[in-house]
This record gives sequence, C-alpha cells and structure tokens, in this order.
Amino acid sequence: MKYLLASTGLTKSFNPGETVVDDVTFSVNRHEIFALLGPSGCGKTTTLRLIAGFERPDSGQLAFQNRLLAGSGTFTEPEDRGMGFVFQDYALFPHLSVIGNVMFGLRKLSRKKQHERALEILCMLGLREFQNRTPHELSGGQQQRVALARAIAPTPELLLLDEPFSNLDAVLRHSTRDEIRSLLKKAGMTALLVTHDQEEALSFADRIAVMKNGRIEQTGTPEEVYYRPRTRFVAQFLGTTNLITAEAIGATALTEFGRINLDRPASGRVTLSIRPEHLTIEEPRPDRDVTSGEIISREFKGHDITYRVRVKAREYLIHTGNRVHFRPGDRVHVRPLEPGVVLEETEPQKII
Repeated sequence: MKYLLASTGLTKSFNPGETVVDDVTFSVNRHEIFALLGPSGCGKTTTLRLIAGFERPDSGQLAFQNRLLAGSGTFTEPEDRGMGFVFQDYALFPHLSVIGNVMFGLRKLSRKKQHERALEILCMLGLREFQNRTPHELSGGQQQRVALARAIAPTPELLLLDEPFSNLDAVLRHSTRDEIRSLLKKAGMTALLVTHDQEEALSFADRIAVMKNGRIEQTGTPEEVYYRPRTRFVAQFLGTTNLITAEAIGATALTEFGRINLDRPASGRVTLSIRPEHLTIEEPRPDRDVTSGEIISREFKGHDITYRVRVKAREYLIHTGNRVHFRPGDRVHVRPLEPGVVLEETEPQKII
C-alpha cells in the first residue's frame, strides 16, 4: 500500500436517515500533516473518531500501515492501532504532575526508561522546568504542549489532533501552532488535524480535505484548494471570493467587466470564482471596449486596501496594495490579474 493511512468509502450514521460520515475517501502519506477542514457538524470529528477506533464504521474500509483496521468484518481496538490522540480539551490527569502525565503512555517501559523518555520529550517542547507542576498550574498553551508530549512520547506512527488549538487565545494559538508544526516536521511525524479554522488548516497542513455534510468536496494542497476551488462551497469557505456568472467560449469568458481568461476551457453559462486579490482597478480609458465601474466603498487596512466596486448591477470586492488610490464615487476599470476559476455545478468525484 502506497499510503500510511487510507480511508475508502467510510460511512457512519447514528440515527436512521442521518448519515454523519458519507462515503469518505482520502489518504495520508508518511511524514505528512493532513487536515480535515469544515464547518461544525460536517462530520470531520466523527471521521477522526472512526480513524482512532472510538467509533465503528457502518461501511467502508480503513487501512493503516498495510493493515486493515476496520471493514470486511475486521475491527481493531483503539489501543492496538499505534496512534496518538490529542483531545480538544487536552484531557490531562489533574492529579498527576506534568512528567507523570507524559509517563502515563509509556507503561510498557521500565520506570527508569519512562522517566528518561518523558524528560526527553518535555525538553523538546520547552517544558522541562514545569515537569513537577500539575496541570492547573499551567497556562492553556503549556497544557496543550503537555497533551502533545503525552501523545508523541510513545512515538506513534500517526498523531490525531482534534481541534487542539481552539481553546487558546489568538496570539497564543498562532505561536503554539507554529511551534508544533516545526516539532512535527523536525521529528518526521505524520499527523491528521481536524479543524473548522481555515487559516489554521492553510498554514498548518501539507494537504487539506474540505468537508461538507459528511462528504469530502475537495482534497489538495493549501494552494490548490484556495486558488483553484472545485465547488462554490470550497470557494466561499476557504475565504472571500467573487462569484461571477459568465458566458464561456473555450479558454475565455465574457463578464460584466470584459473578457477574461479561464483556468480551464468551458462552454456556455458558467460560475467563476475570482479572489479579491486577483482583481485590480485602474483609471478607465475611452479606447477600451470595456465597461467601467463605480467605487462604492474603500476600506484602508494599512498594508492593503479593500474596494467595493459596482459594475452594472453587480458589486465586486477587490484587494489592492496601499498605493492604489481611489475614492468612493470614482469611475474605474476592473482588471483581472489571474484567470477565473470555473466551478463545478455537479457533485464532485471522490479523490485520493
């Protein structure tokens, strides 16, 4: 088997007619950080619990390291899967010290080996000086690192992370996320992250699977899913975008602000996605056979400016550098900097 982990047609229902995980197929490569991204209730946490063995799938298969874990009458218990799990609420033992928490997962080793390994991991995470404290004496970020230390101490082949940064404030979330990504890469570990935070998935993961209503809409690198979304949902969930109805003729399409290039050939009426940063505005020129628009609003943000521009009956969001100076009421020409992305109108195919 090519992949470390492979989910094929994984399906789970808790009530009749309520399918929480619906025919989910994806794979995770060795030494990769993979993210399941989607809104609350989309099935991503249930998918993680199926992988961990906390839930049994109704159908489908789950394979790990060339071994079938679930499906075809097989089910491997969580403790026999060789995976580490970091819970959203950390789930630290309040009566144990920091080092005691980390040693808990090393019970197969001698007491001396347990202590040596736990201390090694705590040093790696900058927690050595806190080894004798109890969890309630630590900050949220420190507790998060202790939970991570406990999960990676037994050197699992796969680390499962369930919204591990959601309980941290914005500044601490960013710094802790960077530290943990660096640690995972340095150690050559494989991790699967579940999150509803788009920025977190884009900055933390090597590849992302975007989920909606229990199904995977698209799988790809952060750049692929952001710059070339396959569906309307992915385009809008991954960030602000302009959705444009246009008439496509091969490699180009006719829009309200002129003819634009497309990311792939198409024909007839299509829906395009163009990110605000992929548009710019210029002084209108009479010799151009294009329609000018009017600036409706301007929002200065220091390093960039967001303009809202009305062209005919539609409004477009446009992010420019801070040296592009226009004011509300100005007439401008909207010019695309990148091709429009043709969105699929049908259900996407499953991708591995």
